[in-house]
Amino acid sequence: MLEQVFKSTLLVFVLVLGLICISFSAYAADVMMEHWGEYRGEQIYLYTITNDNGAEMKVTNYGGRITALKVPAQNGEMVDVVLGLDSLEGYLENPNNFGAAIGRYGNRIADGQFTLDGKTYHIAQNNGNNHLHGGFVGYDKRVWKIKTVEEDGEVSAVLTYTSQDGEEGYPGKLDIEMTYTLTNNNEVVIDYRAVTDQPTPVNLTNHSYFNLNGANDTALDHELMINADTYTPIDDEWIPTGSIAELEGTPMDFSQLTEIGARIDNDFVQLENGAGYDHNYVLNTKGNLNEVAASLYEPETGIMMEVYTTEPGVQLYTGNFLDGSITGKNDKVYEQHYAVCLETQHFPDSPNVDYFPSTILRPGEVYETTTIYDFSTQ
Repeated sequence: MLEQVFKSTLLVFVLVLGLICISFSAYAADVMMEHWGEYRGEQIYLYTITNDNGAEMKVTNYGGRITALKVPAQNGEMVDVVLGLDSLEGYLENPNNFGAAIGRYGNRIADGQFTLDGKTYHIAQNNGNNHLHGGFVGYDKRVWKIKTVEEDGEVSAVLTYTSQDGEEGYPGKLDIEMTYTLTNNNEVVIDYRAVTDQPTPVNLTNHSYFNLNGANDTALDHELMINADTYTPIDDEWIPTGSIAELEGTPMDFSQLTEIGARIDNDFVQLENGAGYDHNYVLNTKGNLNEVAASLYEPETGIMMEVYTTEPGVQLYTGNFLDGSITGKNDKVYEQHYAVCLETQHFPDSPNVDYFPSTILRPGEVYETTTIYDFSTQ
């Protein structure tokens, strides 16, 4: 009798231990790779990275894009908080910057030209008379080399690309390493590193379109805080006027958590020029990674995203040009204002504005920046 009880107890213990192990292993940090297609003779891959909490990030080497990012909502359900498309063909057929690596210069350069060390360079004019996000074939349309590494139980995707001298008109060869890490604290950490063989402007960023309600509605009910007292006003071609203006007392002010849609239709020339919010904010954080640069909160899911960065600015863009013509993941139709972009950066048109922080990288120097998107619930 005692032997039977012992065997039964042992069996229960083994079963419980097995369930515990299964429970833990189901959420162990992991990475999966799948072949996603081919582009101009080069192989395209999609990597799925999972952390210990079950959060998930998908990264492709086409354009160095984050195609999906699932984080837990307040009710425990996983929510995909970035816009994107279901297939490589979707990205090729619908030119957009969803989740993409942006460079050599994120944002605009006036008239597609700048003068550096006494020489004037003419770069691609792909946005009217101006240069935008690296040109006609920016880093968002390049094929990157990709590998994954695991360190301290966390998985990173490491992407590299060599931008050749003269590409889109830029001087100098630029060797870039970009690392996306999904931490076990539900952070996405983006590290950039670049070196050049000639002086050249560099301003790298990521163009993820965030919607913390899973793109079930617009992002106008999201509450936003940007840790800034000033911004760089723009003209009607989205080029900075050269001034740095105070935010207080204007509908541009997000120094406290404020609904994005609360003032977006106000009669204000900057909102007219930007067709909504599409502006660079001068961060008070001054490169301090321990200080919050921006916060985005969605009341229905309870998801909070906090942004930390070494960069001096952040571009707020409210999906003004989404128009319902693109159907994204899970058959979601992306209407106007269906997302918020918080693109950490140096200022637009800095190569033409001497008193903006310099974006010039020279041989022997190393370009290094870090941005963290930290997800939690409230």
